Amino acid sequence: MAKTLEELKEFISRGSVIDLAVGIIIGTAFGAIVKSLVSDVIMPPVGLLLGKVDFSNLFLVLKEGDKPGPYYTIAQAQEAGAVTLNYGIFMNSIVTFLIVAIAIFFMIKVINRLRREKALTPPPPTTKECPFCFTAIPMKATRCPNCTSQLTN
Repeated sequence: MAKTLEELKEFISRGSVIDLAVGIIIGTAFGAIVKSLVSDVIMPPVGLLLGKVDFSNLFLVLKEGDKPGPYYTIAQAQEAGAVTLNYGIFMNSIVTFLIVAIAIFFMIKVINRLRREKALTPPPPTTKECPFCFTAIPMKATRCPNCTSQLTN
């Protein structure tokens, strides 16, 4: 049991697991922000432009509940026990998904650009050329190992 706990502690302390946990937490928070953005900021003006439509309450009644309709909200329909097809909530989810997908697309573009810039930056030189015999020698060398010339740094 102690060995298992030690292995678990070793697994959790790896950087990749911690990075994954941080990513999940940030992703969850980002998802909540985008969901609020869609349902509270984007869809109300769109609904207003389309004739005062509240997308979160667009639904079809598939089966009447114990209390007959009409039902004006999803909550009323569900309270009556009606079976509903909530296509307005689905539309909100599609818009939420599109916003998250666009945000991830731009984030990946930035990451790829940074990786390309890093790949284009050459590493600092580790060798220099001997001015006498023109062979490559280490940067810190004070004497050429090939022609034994004294070098000035």
